[in-house]
Amino acid sequence: MDNKLPTIKEIAKRLNVSVSTVSRALSDHPRIGLRTKTQVQQLAKELGYEPNAKAISFKQQKSFVVGVVLPFIREEFFSQAISGIETAAMESNYTILFGQSYDDVEREKNVVDAMRKQRVDGLLISLSKETNHYEHLRQLEKYNIPVVYFDRVPPFEKANKVFCNLYKGTVEMINWLLSRGYKRIALINGPDKLSASKERLNGYIEGHSRRKLKVDMQLVEKTDLSKEGTYAAMKSLLSQKSRPQAIITFNEYVHMDAVQYAMQQNILVNKEIVFVSYANLPITNYTAHPPLVSVEQYPYGQGEKAMEIMIRLLNEKTADAHENEAVHTEEIPATLVLHQAAVY
Repeated sequence: MDNKLPTIKEIAKRLNVSVSTVSRALSDHPRIGLRTKTQVQQLAKELGYEPNAKAISFKQQKSFVVGVVLPFIREEFFSQAISGIETAAMESNYTILFGQSYDDVEREKNVVDAMRKQRVDGLLISLSKETNHYEHLRQLEKYNIPVVYFDRVPPFEKANKVFCNLYKGTVEMINWLLSRGYKRIALINGPDKLSASKERLNGYIEGHSRRKLKVDMQLVEKTDLSKEGTYAAMKSLLSQKSRPQAIITFNEYVHMDAVQYAMQQNILVNKEIVFVSYANLPITNYTAHPPLVSVEQYPYGQGEKAMEIMIRLLNEKTADAHENEAVHTEEIPATLVLHQAAVY
């Protein structure tokens, strides 16, 4: 039994036409007559012919592969983002090459470099918590490889990026808490190097300022996003003479660690101290004490939009015009989501 894959040459031989005619017929070229085109396409279907992806890539000078670098694929936020990325990629016949930085900037650099060597057409990235220098990403411009940032994006304006406006979301969250009588509001923020941490802090300060309230910086702690870091932040907040009435956590993984610590201290969660958070991940629906409110960050939508921008950049890209391309920025409005399960 012959298991060889059918080729254009075989189709051409069977129909007694040239290889170039078959190639044009398969690509629906207007110069090929309808009868010949139908015969070629029908025989190709019968034989199970598939185009040679490598040959097409070589001809078009594309790999049809986009690299995606994330801190942790296991986190639900990023797994949702991946689903959005893949949906948009498949619609445009692109495939995805994934890599994880594990929130380590040196590993991020290595993964980015490996993807460059794999000749990806473009790169989507959500930055590690340690990244505050971007030379390893700007270097990709030399190779005509566009970069689109999402969620954890750089602070500079000249970058293609998709992000949720956490500043506005935090202002809304502070207003929501104050309007319900919670005056001492604490913030467990993330690492300083993340621009998202700065957005949260600025929104926290602005939210108080709009109500003409002075910010007590003793109520602001930070975590390195580890369980130990969050426990240390909680210990500091709970050791104060006047405990916070509400605690905002950096994300819902930090929320779960913070709640766990509070329970160990025999605190009635969402009664004695209420907890609010970011991301609105479905995983919180399976916890005993979900946040009272979450800022929805639309991870699937961020991933999908980032990939759509990438496809647009790749379709518009020319070898000599890359530097003159317009910068694409997509700001997704933050919305507050009330968790009914958290209301006792």
